[in-house]
Amino acid sequence: MAGSGLPSLGHVKLTDLVPSEGLASESYKVSVSTLSQSLAQYSAAIIQFPASDGALLRSGLDSARLYYHQRASCPATEMMHTNDSREWCKTSGYYADPQLWLETYDYRPGLTHNDPNGVLEFPPAGLPDIFALLGKAARDILDAVSFYLNLRSSPFTEILDNVPLRNRDISSSVLSVCCNARTSFQGAQHHNLATQEDGQLVMYPDHDHQVDKSLISIVKSDKAGLHIRDIHGRWIEVDRDLGPQEAIVYPGLALYRATAGYVNPALHRTEINSVPGNMYGRCSLAFKLMPRSMTSLSCSEMRAAGHGVEAQFQLPVSVDDFMQRSHPTDQLFNRQNIQCFNFPTAQDGSMKPLMRRRKNDSRSKPLPPSKRLRLEAQRVLKERVQDIADKKGIKLRFCNLKECESHVHTLDSPCANIRMEIGWPPGVPFVHPHDLPNKAKIGFLEAYEPGWTATHDMELSLTEPGQESMSIVSNLWPPLISL
Repeated sequence: MAGSGLPSLGHVKLTDLVPSEGLASESYKVSVSTLSQSLAQYSAAIIQFPASDGALLRSGLDSARLYYHQRASCPATEMMHTNDSREWCKTSGYYADPQLWLETYDYRPGLTHNDPNGVLEFPPAGLPDIFALLGKAARDILDAVSFYLNLRSSPFTEILDNVPLRNRDISSSVLSVCCNARTSFQGAQHHNLATQEDGQLVMYPDHDHQVDKSLISIVKSDKAGLHIRDIHGRWIEVDRDLGPQEAIVYPGLALYRATAGYVNPALHRTEINSVPGNMYGRCSLAFKLMPRSMTSLSCSEMRAAGHGVEAQFQLPVSVDDFMQRSHPTDQLFNRQNIQCFNFPTAQDGSMKPLMRRRKNDSRSKPLPPSKRLRLEAQRVLKERVQDIADKKGIKLRFCNLKECESHVHTLDSPCANIRMEIGWPPGVPFVHPHDLPNKAKIGFLEAYEPGWTATHDMELSLTEPGQESMSIVSNLWPPLISL
C-alpha cells in the first residue's frame, strides 16, 4: 500500500467495517485498506455513520450547545481543570481550562458526578446512547486496523473494558462534550496566541498541538476547525466538509505503543475563528477508547504476527504509568527508520502485508540482560512497591548504596522499619532498584513477583562492571539458593 497513496482523507462507511463470520468480503477489504492508508498518510479518516446514528449525534450536539448556553459565564475555581495526569481515569462532570479556552463535560459510565457546590445539574442529553454508539464504532475501527496489521481477531480485548461493564466497574473510556471559545466564558483570559488571518481573529491554544493518549478517538463537531498533521508535516483541516452523518477518527498514543510504533498517533490542534456566528463557540463530541488502568501495553501480538519490534517497545509498560508519563512529540515524529503502517500489498493481491523477517531486522534484537533487569526493576517499583507504600502511607526515601550495605543487616538501621513494612527482601540494600547490583535486582524482583526468574528468558550469569563472573545464586536472597 505504499504506492501512489490517497489524494485526500479516506472516507469509509462504518457499516463496511463491521466484521462478520467467514471470509472477509471485498467491501470489508477495500474499506480496511482505505481506512489504514488514510491513517498512514493523514493520521485521520472520515467515518460515515448510518442515518439513524447520525441523527443521534446531531441531537447530541444540539444538546451540547444548549447546555453551555445556559451555564454560568464564570465557572467556580474548583471546576478549573488542573490537567493532573494521575486523575486520567477519574474525570467526570464539568471542567474548564481557561488557557485553552475550553469547557468540557466528561461522561464516564460507572462514575457519578457530584457538583462540588451541591447544586443539582442536568448533563447534556443522550450521553449514554452516544457513548454506546461511539464505543462500538471505535472497537470496530480498532479491529479493522488489527486486520490490516495481520493480527488475530480482537487482539486488544484484554486491555479494554468489559462489555457491558460489571458491577462497580468504572469505564476507562470517556465521552467528552466540549465547547471551544464560548464568548460568554469569562474564564478565558490567557488566549494570547492570536493571529490575524483574512480579517478574522484566529485563536490557537497556548500549547500549539496535542496528542491523545487513547487507542482510538472519534470526534464530531458542529463547526470546522480540527487540524491534524499529515505524514509530510502539513496541517490539514480534516472536518471542513463533513456531512451530517460523518465524524473524524484518529489514533492515539496507546495504539502507537501497542503496535510498536507502526501506527503513528495524530498530532492535532483546534482553530477557533472569532466571527459573529461563533457566539456559542465550537461544540464537539469526543469519544476516547482507552485501555484499562490495571493492564499493560505490550507488543506480543505484533511479534506473534511476525512484525519486527524495536528495542524501546520490547518490554511491557503499565497503562497507569504510561498515562501519567509525558511523551515528547519530537521523539514520536522524528523517527526516520520506522515503517509506519505502510505495507506493500502481497503479490497475490490479498490484504495480508508482506512481513519483514525478524531475524534480518536489527531492531528486533533483544535488550541486553542488564538493561532488561534495570527496566523490570523500575516497573516493579512503580507497580508493586509504590502501591504498597501508598496504601500504608509511607513515603519512600531510599538510602545511599554504600551506607546501606553496612547497616542493612542490623535491626536498628535507619531503614529497618520501612523495609519491614513494605516487605523489602532481606539482605538487599534499601536503595532505588535502578542502582542495585544485578544479583540484588533479581532478589528484589523475586520478592515482589515470585517466579519472575523462571518466567523470563534471562541469562543467569550477569556480572557487574569490574567484578568477576558470578552466579545469581547468592546469600543476599535466600529463596534463590534453590535455583
